[in-house]
Amino acid sequence: MSGQPLDGAVALVTGASSGIGAATALRLASEGAAVALVARRGDHLNQVADDITTLGGHAIAVIADITEPEFASQAVEDTHDRLGRLDVLVNNAGIMLFDTALHTAIEEWDRMISLNVSALVHVTHAAVPYLIDAAATSPRQVADLVNVGSTAGRVARPGGSVYSLTKFGLNGFSESLRQELVSERVRVSVVQPGVTLRPEDVADAIAYIVTRERGVAVNEILVR
Repeated sequence: MSGQPLDGAVALVTGASSGIGAATALRLASEGAAVALVARRGDHLNQVADDITTLGGHAIAVIADITEPEFASQAVEDTHDRLGRLDVLVNNAGIMLFDTALHTAIEEWDRMISLNVSALVHVTHAAVPYLIDAAATSPRQVADLVNVGSTAGRVARPGGSVYSLTKFGLNGFSESLRQELVSERVRVSVVQPGVTLRPEDVADAIAYIVTRERGVAVNEILVR
């Protein structure tokens, strides 16, 4: 994999053991990036890493429960220590649990907030200094932070109150970060997929965002 848009870049993808995360990791590797795969399921991560290696790419598995701030920070540190830099962060880890307020166990709401919000915040906080440094030192002269949202962050529906809470919040978080980091040449983007898409379709959107020339920032893509 040479002569690709992300040659020399390092990407970290959370929730990379399956679904959108795994598909995104494979796609970014095909664009030339070395990829850190972050999730809790080590066996699945190793399989995705093997798939990337088989295709001629480079990937490492980083097993971490990123809902815990110290483990999230360590995952970012491990990525930087092992791969030397961090140019692209894809915050993909998340869970969708639907039921009404009357019938949902509070543990399910807490679980969504923990993974969809707390993990996102923990990883982002640890990664931002490295992304700023990458934008300043890399040939691309830009770095990317992509948050995977949902159409539920645009339209709330019955049974999805807390899921929509997490995804509406993701949009606000991302927009504020975009304004903070634009002067540092760190692009912040949101991809909002619908529920019937293939993981590869979302990965295509993410790859499109992070392979633009440095003068182009794609702030939001809604994919249905």
